[in-house]
Amino acid sequence: MRPIAFSIYVKWNINMDIDQTGHCSQRAPIRSRNALLLGCTALIALVPALSFAQDASSEGSATVLETLVVRGSASTTTMLDTDNDSKSVVATETTGVGKMPSEILTTPASVSVITAKEIEDRGASTIEQVVQYTAGVVTDYYGSDDRYDYFKIRGFSPFTYRDGLAIGRSWGGLLEEPYAFERVEVLKGANSTGFGVSDPGGSVNYVTKLPKSERFGEIYGTGGSFSHKEAGFDFGDNITEDDTLSYRLTGKFQRSDAEYDYSQDDESFIMGGLTWRPTDATSLSFVFDHLDRDGTPSGGGQPRFTDLDRDRFFGEPDYNYNDVKRNTYSVILDHDFENGLTFNASARASSSDAGFGYAYIWDALGASDPADSLIDRSFFASDKSTDQFIGDAHFVYETNFNDVESRTLFGVEYNKLDSDNDTYYAPAPQIDWKNPVYSGGPGVLAPYNVVTANQKTKAVYLQEDLTFFDKLTVSVGLRNDWFDLKEEGNNLYTGPFNGKSDISDFSKRLGVSYKITEELATYVSYAESVAPPSAGVEPTVGTQYEVGVKYQPEAFPALFTASFYDLTMENITSYEAPTYLPATIDKVRHRGFELEAKAEVTSNVDLIAAYGYIDSKIDEPGNVSGYNGKSFAQVPEHMASVWGTYTLAGNGQRGDMTFGLGARYIGSYFFDNANTRKSDAAVVFDAAYTYKIQENTTFQLNATNLFDEKHIANDDGGAYYYNPGRALMATLRQTW
Repeated sequence: MRPIAFSIYVKWNINMDIDQTGHCSQRAPIRSRNALLLGCTALIALVPALSFAQDASSEGSATVLETLVVRGSASTTTMLDTDNDSKSVVATETTGVGKMPSEILTTPASVSVITAKEIEDRGASTIEQVVQYTAGVVTDYYGSDDRYDYFKIRGFSPFTYRDGLAIGRSWGGLLEEPYAFERVEVLKGANSTGFGVSDPGGSVNYVTKLPKSERFGEIYGTGGSFSHKEAGFDFGDNITEDDTLSYRLTGKFQRSDAEYDYSQDDESFIMGGLTWRPTDATSLSFVFDHLDRDGTPSGGGQPRFTDLDRDRFFGEPDYNYNDVKRNTYSVILDHDFENGLTFNASARASSSDAGFGYAYIWDALGASDPADSLIDRSFFASDKSTDQFIGDAHFVYETNFNDVESRTLFGVEYNKLDSDNDTYYAPAPQIDWKNPVYSGGPGVLAPYNVVTANQKTKAVYLQEDLTFFDKLTVSVGLRNDWFDLKEEGNNLYTGPFNGKSDISDFSKRLGVSYKITEELATYVSYAESVAPPSAGVEPTVGTQYEVGVKYQPEAFPALFTASFYDLTMENITSYEAPTYLPATIDKVRHRGFELEAKAEVTSNVDLIAAYGYIDSKIDEPGNVSGYNGKSFAQVPEHMASVWGTYTLAGNGQRGDMTFGLGARYIGSYFFDNANTRKSDAAVVFDAAYTYKIQENTTFQLNATNLFDEKHIANDDGGAYYYNPGRALMATLRQTW
């Protein structure tokens, strides 16, 4: 019997307000297939019902159907097994495609899982660092701007989820704390039928650390570059002798500077959880976490046509803040009714306040005139408060019918998001980049844009997985979202506005996987995505076709994936510097190829490798904005990475030593959709060394950007922003 889980998360996200909208989608060719797909799915969905009917009528009936074999355990239904994530870089199970845990090998989609062990080995302290060795993912494309998690999947900014419940888009959202998670699941490609709203490039699901029914723990201390000081702990145990009640306490406290002058990077994070298991079939978990960040947005950019050190600061020391406070409450309930039927209900409530303000360079000429060392600047600020409640409930039913294994998921979701956002902008005094003299903050600013937004989303979804003869798996996903949107406010340039929308959007997914052998599987899939719109406009939608192959050898833990895809995003509004006014693009099409490997080659060698190719094209009939045929901004054509570790056993004479080395290749990409400015390709190296002092005590040294490679990660037309420089961190860790 497996425990049941029910989770409620209360979390806020600045980012459910969508900034990509546009004209109505041209989806008639796809929707014309709905009748056929719905008809097939209806037949598939009847399989569990027929199974129940057979059980009920098997007694006292003259006609007896073939005996059903029912899976009596819920071990692969609603609860994801993450016990091995702290011990291995290779995951074999995922919820990245939906709310049903499934084997990665037979899942008809491309999924990458970054486990807790990989995160610790690489010393990843931000979400960007966590995902930067993943195929198809580009990070740090906005350089030293520290406000958000800047990463794209297959060329588009992803939506993020926590335990299957929507948070919002990574761009414009909150910097999540990786130490809160057991793993990070990256789904490549469109799929709104799994967790909900998303862009076609992919989505990310964070899996929270929950209490365990055993005693465990660790404490650590870290120090390093930029006056970095950090302490953390993660421990738990059973409260009752019968293991029915357990707790877990996780925390991280950081005081640090950033790599530029007049900077700050402080954080206080605390998370506590309780899990109650009244029976073997039921579990109830409650998790609370508090995140408090006190940082700075950036160094203000570097003057164009210069090559200055990263630590140079051209903002205003007295007006340079990036503060976030968030409280999150989560509840997770999971119950096994036996006979293959399980129920999961999860909910999250969150409240947050976030604000930033800074001065930044905006001077297209930069330092091009040697006789003029004055550069133009602007003040920019934002204050936002957000309250969110999101809940989900679903049933999963599993059964075998002859040589057919059926897994059916049916659920509903509700999401309510209320936000108030004030945005401020004003010219700032010029500054001499050769001899900067700071002039102070802007004083009292009146907001140029005030927005109050209320969003309610209701959804119903169905997923059916049928496996025939333990070889062929057919997976169908259907979901309908109803958006109730209200938005009002005032804009200094366009005047007051008040908009309402009631929108219904249907998305679907069809995937087929075939196991050629017990180790080798191939798959094809079609999937759709829908992103929540702003009031008065249609949603941004996407489609993807994908074919791939996966290899999971029995000889050693490993997973190898190769995939080809063709994805399209439609109804896009792109906000570009310097005006950041909306420019509507009909569609963007990305065709690509990816290779990824995660393997424990031997008992002392781990290997992670990835390669991604993207052919990006903007399709705009009429070429109204001038973007037709151009590449989408911040989309490298080629990306590659490799990370390996080697452990040298101590043989009793000394402790084990583990050496890690990685390299990331970032191909060149355009900074703007007009393709007038382009980056240079770059290779960045990372390294790690761990010494096992004694059985449960380790010393670890991590270096990011080992050789301090420097390149322009973003040129927005007004300033340069460089990639992060070298950072060295030393950690002493005690576990039990």
